[in-house]
Amino acid sequence: MEDWMSSHEDYDDSDRESPEGLENEDSDSHWMPSKGPSSRVITKESLLAAQKEDLRRVMDVLSLREHHARTLLIHYRWDIENLLAILVEKGKALLFAKAGVTVVENNDSDTPESSSSVLCNICIEEVPGSEVTRMDCGHCFCNNCWTEHFIVKINEGQSKRIRCMAHKCFAICDESVIRNLVSKRHPDLAEKFDRFLLESYIEDNKMVKWCPSVPHCGNAIRVEDDEFCEVECSCSLQFCFNCLSEAHSPCSCLMWELWSKKCRDESETVNWITVNTKPCPKCHKPVEKNGGCNLVSCICGQAFCWLCGGATGRDHTWSRIAGHSCGRYKEDREKKAERVKQDLYRYMHYHNRYKAHTDSFKQESRLKETIKGRVSTLETKDSRLRDFSWVTNGLYRLFRSRRALSFSYPFAFYMFGDEFFKDEMTKEEREIKQHLFEDQQQQLEANVEKLSKYIEEPFDEYDEQKIMDIRMQVINLSVITDTLCKKMYECIENDLLGPLQFCIHNIAPYQSKGIEKAVEVTVGWSGKKISNQCPKADNQTNGRRIESDQPSASGTSDESGCSQRKRARKGSFGGSLIDFDLNFPAEVIDRN
Repeated sequence: MEDWMSSHEDYDDSDRESPEGLENEDSDSHWMPSKGPSSRVITKESLLAAQKEDLRRVMDVLSLREHHARTLLIHYRWDIENLLAILVEKGKALLFAKAGVTVVENNDSDTPESSSSVLCNICIEEVPGSEVTRMDCGHCFCNNCWTEHFIVKINEGQSKRIRCMAHKCFAICDESVIRNLVSKRHPDLAEKFDRFLLESYIEDNKMVKWCPSVPHCGNAIRVEDDEFCEVECSCSLQFCFNCLSEAHSPCSCLMWELWSKKCRDESETVNWITVNTKPCPKCHKPVEKNGGCNLVSCICGQAFCWLCGGATGRDHTWSRIAGHSCGRYKEDREKKAERVKQDLYRYMHYHNRYKAHTDSFKQESRLKETIKGRVSTLETKDSRLRDFSWVTNGLYRLFRSRRALSFSYPFAFYMFGDEFFKDEMTKEEREIKQHLFEDQQQQLEANVEKLSKYIEEPFDEYDEQKIMDIRMQVINLSVITDTLCKKMYECIENDLLGPLQFCIHNIAPYQSKGIEKAVEVTVGWSGKKISNQCPKADNQTNGRRIESDQPSASGTSDESGCSQRKRARKGSFGGSLIDFDLNFPAEVIDRN
């Protein structure tokens, strides 16, 4: 289903918009919740800023160096709340031990003198003290062995957690040491190591995921609260954050996955073949009967009985077939065939209605330009009517209600079928719940069709009184459909899915104003977005960051006028893209 229409924010009836305001781009701030946006866009320019923000929080709480904080966050999948909970429950020692973090005070006496020689326990060779490196865990080996170890691990894809070489030592090596040693021999591999560390914020973070747009827009989305939600990227793609497919509430992710597969892989063609054909007992190809005689023949030459499917000879009379008799009734086989027919008819019932509302959405989405033209026509006339926000309100409400209605049919198909909840409800309970839901669905469907009828009226050809009548109908039906959508979602969450004990299905909550558009992450410690070619801000106070909660525009340039370059999909970084020095402290946000 197309996404572009429902990406716009809703209006209330008191808004006064011009025809050019159909895009509704300026109403984001009007509808912005007081707690701030629930999702943010992470671009290439802001990826480092988002990562540094979480690093700084852990560094401040635990008084750690940056590479130790990163090791902790990677191990706990960038879940700061879980990390702090373990800290409170089990203490710092266990927290560090599980993550492989070894924090020791600098001890110069443990550092080998450059004039002395040291025996490396890996290569068993004497090397000068200037050519060995000691990790935080205390193990000391020659630089050549360390480098070889790091190169192997990076090539194996273990860049984010490279352990010490010592036997039974689980300490994670210092990333700055890894970077310095590897870059001397393989600079491109060092860049790959940096890229893996940078992308770990997205790859290992359950609250951050890549936008699934094709071709990829280069953005990632971070949600602040619940991962079971629907979001909109700055590229205007709307999707389910949990499963990365198109927005599909009130279907759960599992329901939508099975429904999509059922509609896509011709599984119902298989059902039709099962109902209308029988397999040849020799070559097992499906055979369709084209005559009245129950002795049929496959193209492979095998004759068989249509009644039971058993192989037979070719001679037959009115009373029997040579070498075969199947006059006894077999109840199981008849029941199975009848069950397949019922399942096919049931699927066709829900699919036809889902498809009908999906097609209606596509047809109604073309009304945008039509309504724009009608409003422009009325504005050229000498009329007292100047406010046409009611028609844009009704149009966006129609899109959202129509989409929720269309996805309610796949939900009902699985909710009241035998795939998931056969053991959760008795037959009587299922019938009661099905009638309750279908009543809600029927009321919503009736009002959506009424709203669609009034929206499609050629109101630019009517007199003012009739336009006012249509206006009142559209406003009333917009409120009614919104209320009915809320009630349907409440019915699903509280009466249908709520009592379940064994099968847990989460759905994205209903959003009356539509799916919220994510805003770009701003640079916390300079007040501007990160950009490799833009000058750094000077508004820093004692080296600490200054938070900026103002969402930036989603256009093609940032606040300082520098163009924003989209970040490539994972694995598509070029060597020139790694302009960030992750070994710098958090206050330095740009190597340039």
